[in-house]
Amino acid sequence: MPKHNAEHELRQIEQQIASYPQGVGITDLEKALSVAGMVLNRRSLLRRLSVLIESNRIRATGVFKGRVYWPLVPEPAEITEPGESLIPLSEAGHEVRSYVSQPIQRREPVGYKRDLLLSYPQSGPYLDDAIRSHLHQIGRSHQRVLPAGTVARQVMGRLLIDLSWASSYLEGNTYSLLETERLISFGQAAEGKNALETQMILNHKQAIEFLVESADEVGFNRYSILNLHALLSDNLLPNPEACGLLRQIAVGIGGSVYTPLSTPQLLDEYFQRVLDTAAAITDPFEQSFFALVHLSYLQPFEDVNKRVARLTANIPLIGNNLCPLSFIDVPKRAYVEGILGVYELNRIELLRDIFVWGYERSVKRYLSAREELGEPDPFRLKYRSALTEVIRYVVLNPAAGTQEFVNAWTTKQIPEGDRQKFITLVQAELRGLHEGNIARFRLRPAEFKVWQEKA
Repeated sequence: MPKHNAEHELRQIEQQIASYPQGVGITDLEKALSVAGMVLNRRSLLRRLSVLIESNRIRATGVFKGRVYWPLVPEPAEITEPGESLIPLSEAGHEVRSYVSQPIQRREPVGYKRDLLLSYPQSGPYLDDAIRSHLHQIGRSHQRVLPAGTVARQVMGRLLIDLSWASSYLEGNTYSLLETERLISFGQAAEGKNALETQMILNHKQAIEFLVESADEVGFNRYSILNLHALLSDNLLPNPEACGLLRQIAVGIGGSVYTPLSTPQLLDEYFQRVLDTAAAITDPFEQSFFALVHLSYLQPFEDVNKRVARLTANIPLIGNNLCPLSFIDVPKRAYVEGILGVYELNRIELLRDIFVWGYERSVKRYLSAREELGEPDPFRLKYRSALTEVIRYVVLNPAAGTQEFVNAWTTKQIPEGDRQKFITLVQAELRGLHEGNIARFRLRPAEFKVWQEKA
């Protein structure tokens, strides 16, 4: 076929896909092309779609019958995003940005290089003493030993909104911060947004609640990371069975010359190596950044990998009662370029600059919110687990006599001097229980509704 005819067909296909901003499957695309007067058999169309993907003119998600083709929307950061120029970059960070900001045709195709993982900790730490000292100084506002997750619980309302919005924004979600707040706080989906965007934010909310409410159990282990992926990917993957499972298929990275590892056995081996290495790191900030780098680079799941990496980066911060990292105000282009530096050069410097700057922004936001809330109630802290156990039992067993159970349980489990105060606290919590705070007691909306109807 003459070259100019082939390019004409590619442009026609590209234009048709551009008319579907929410993505289009192969069957609907065939129909649209046929209406426009372009008839191709399925195999020929797939070949042309592959050319468009490889030349970075469109992108695709999913596999087989669930594959969806999307127009490649130009990054809004082609014009400098607000705040992007305010991120102070190291000399090495500038070098990385200079390379990854080139057109994709000028960057060298690369695959997964295991040495980046296997050379650690000899090649570490990723954060030097000065950076770690700075982050500890700004991220910790107390000297007392507190139960895991205490600080995150204090700013939970703000964290749910900020991290859900910022992490979704970095994936191209168009919800505004205010729309995200209305969705999370009142269940009001924004008009004009597609269901995928709404689902993405609600998934973030559930995943953050999981990390905070299970802070004393979550860690760098398969249970935590696989379930985190299941929560973040719920109802978003073409193959629902892939939620919470390591991938068995090859994946590509749109806009990058990096091709992730595709052998399932090696994926499993290196995934476990990432977890074991992270768990052995003693500094929570080094753990956080290591997880962000290597879960993003390995791409262990069919999709939703960077979201998993961002939330996993919060596990050591939440567990050690450090200010959480929300990625609030992090410009999308800067973040993408930092990740590309890891993908294509195995260099962490640009992402490290963004990580430090982003954490400083989070600290300013959350520590000021925490100061407004004041210090936590020491009595409530002391009996946090007991309170959760009692509230859960009462809600899940609406037929049982509430007051009788609370009195009997308290007599057996709580020291005499604290019993009356504990009973009063339980009564106050039950009176104030509503759909917006039930996650604190690991309750689901359906369970709460049954109890509410019978109470």
